[in-house]
Amino acid sequence: MMGEEERLPTHSDEVQENEQQPKNGIRSSCCAPIYWFKMLAKELHWSFVFGVIIVYGMSQGLGGALARVGTEYYMKDVQKVQPSEAQVYSGITSIPWIVKPLWGLLTDVLPISGYQRRPYFVFAGSLGVIAMLFLSLHKELHIVLALLALTAGSASVAIADVTVDACVAQKSGSHPSLAADMQSLCALSSSIGALVGFSFSGIFVHLIGPQGVYGLLTLPAGLVFIVGILLKEPRTSSFAYEQINQSFLNAGKAMWKTLKCPDVWRPCLYMYLSFSVSLNISEGMFYWATDSEAGPSFSKEIIGYVMAIGSIGSLLGAILYQYGLKDYPFRDLLFWAQILSCLSGMLDLVLVLRWNLKLGIPDYFFVVIDASVSQMIGRLKWMPLLVLSSKLCPPGIEGTFFALLMSIDNAGLLTSSWLGGLLLHILNVTRTEFGNFWLAIMIRNVLRISPLFLLFLVPRTDPNASILPDEVLNSKEVAETRAPDNVELVALVESVDGR
Repeated sequence: MMGEEERLPTHSDEVQENEQQPKNGIRSSCCAPIYWFKMLAKELHWSFVFGVIIVYGMSQGLGGALARVGTEYYMKDVQKVQPSEAQVYSGITSIPWIVKPLWGLLTDVLPISGYQRRPYFVFAGSLGVIAMLFLSLHKELHIVLALLALTAGSASVAIADVTVDACVAQKSGSHPSLAADMQSLCALSSSIGALVGFSFSGIFVHLIGPQGVYGLLTLPAGLVFIVGILLKEPRTSSFAYEQINQSFLNAGKAMWKTLKCPDVWRPCLYMYLSFSVSLNISEGMFYWATDSEAGPSFSKEIIGYVMAIGSIGSLLGAILYQYGLKDYPFRDLLFWAQILSCLSGMLDLVLVLRWNLKLGIPDYFFVVIDASVSQMIGRLKWMPLLVLSSKLCPPGIEGTFFALLMSIDNAGLLTSSWLGGLLLHILNVTRTEFGNFWLAIMIRNVLRISPLFLLFLVPRTDPNASILPDEVLNSKEVAETRAPDNVELVALVESVDGR
């Protein structure tokens, strides 16, 4: 069990463990997860464990997987938009993730009816149910209204994500020995949920259509609403609402003070630019794989299976980083991750030019390899950036500032998506014309080299050492934001699969 290394086991611990767990080795291994969940439910309260599983496993993991595949077919088959337009629209629906610091500040400083977390879960769940029902019940919905509903659904997931992060932060402060177990619970829930969601996404889209999938997505949103009802949280009887403006002002001053530090804004600039120039043309690839006469014409089920296997590659990348690469300098890891990202992008070129068939490699087998390798390398690039971001957060505003850094990354991804859509439009890649798509892939791969020239912005320091200078750590602005009972958001390594 993770977290055991934080204290030496005592004899009483060993006796208790032997009494609780079966002595048979195989049976003990099979029952270990059950005892782990029981321990977490006992120490942290079952409603908290339920909330983490629902938000990370059902809402972000399973729901996010169903929403991704369903939205791609919704844009292609229901709205009948061009690949370049779908690329731009996918960026628009991600905007709620760019304003994550706003959700973080609200849940930190603005309690509702005496509760800091429960009302935000209720609001997020309600918003998700309404948005998904609206999409599922209107067959000929105008694209503007569809985008508004999809954006509202994205905001529902983002608000729940920020709120559950705050709950984990609170529990990490009161139960520091279980902090690692909580992160493992979040990561495990998200990974399993995504794997299950992608595995069944294509089947559901085939059987009930994209709008039917949106109807199913009311279930994860409804469960988030239930989390807000069941979550155990103490009620604050009195709150000085006139202090809200001062709290926002203090947090803003502290963030601005930190951002002005060269050791902070330089890595932030690298993160934004490195994501921006790595153009996203995934919608063009999706249209080519499903619609092009020269392409493999994959069915909905196969698309779901390919994405499921790709999520396994992402999980393997996280494991590889955790157990083999986490102690290497940020700059070295990002250098090789960017090189490998460029090389893995060439697999798309081989597929589009049909060289894999000349080599005797079937399309399905080749696409599975492509998805797994690309997702694994993407995770290897993302992990050091997450760790670096967590080290750029000053004390007192860790959660809100981490949400700000994630917003910078999401802004880079948004720019990448829009620039990718512009590239597809310029090269005249449409639903029926893919003659220049190979050129779009080549341009994307060449641009993936450009972040190598920006690596001087990333500190070449020990990843286990502190990065922030003393003038930031001890500044007056940061000190004013600290409070004994202040609950900040937590920088969870695995929470970004929402990004």
